[in-house]
Amino acid sequence: MLYYLNGLFVGLLILSNVLAVKLFSIGDWIVLPAAVIIYVFTYPILDVITEAYGKEAARRTVLTGFLAQILAIGFIWIAIKLPAASFYENQQSFELIFTAGFRVTIASLVAYLVSQNLDVTIFDKLKKRHGKKKLWIRNNLSTMASQLVDTAIFISIAFYGTMPLGVLIGMIFSQYIFKFIVAIIDTPVVYALVAICRRTEKKEQLNAATART
Repeated sequence: MLYYLNGLFVGLLILSNVLAVKLFSIGDWIVLPAAVIIYVFTYPILDVITEAYGKEAARRTVLTGFLAQILAIGFIWIAIKLPAASFYENQQSFELIFTAGFRVTIASLVAYLVSQNLDVTIFDKLKKRHGKKKLWIRNNLSTMASQLVDTAIFISIAFYGTMPLGVLIGMIFSQYIFKFIVAIIDTPVVYALVAICRRTEKKEQLNAATART
């Protein structure tokens, strides 16, 4: 089950980077990148890994995601630089969609490393305090805290100096409200995935014990 969770985590992470160029609005005052609807779901997956398989497994998942992002950036750059076929008319559109500014890319990577590792740290500390009880507390607290840090770091690095401070604060606030709501909603999903992981682990251990006898 851990392999599936790792694959899902990395896949959603890369997909969120691809979708980041699209902006959408909710009402008249909330503007969000399309990536946010994907990226927010990497946190509950990481919480499930931390709960079911431990802090070190979660740390390896975060590192794997970081390396995957670096590779994706490298391969996208290579794809952009490859000479376009003479009949290919969409090179400029291709570059526009897949080329993010260097500052935005750095902001994304820094925010990812800090916030995801913070999520693992907070979750693990709460787990040591509560044991297997109160999963909903550590899931929500770790996710809400780490996503606030993620949002603040990303927007500050990516856009500071390019727009008024009040606008930046508004962007941080509006994006965090969306992430906060999703963090509450995804709690039942975390419980379900943790139950599946534990049931799968017990089955694998039973099969291993049977094979030895």
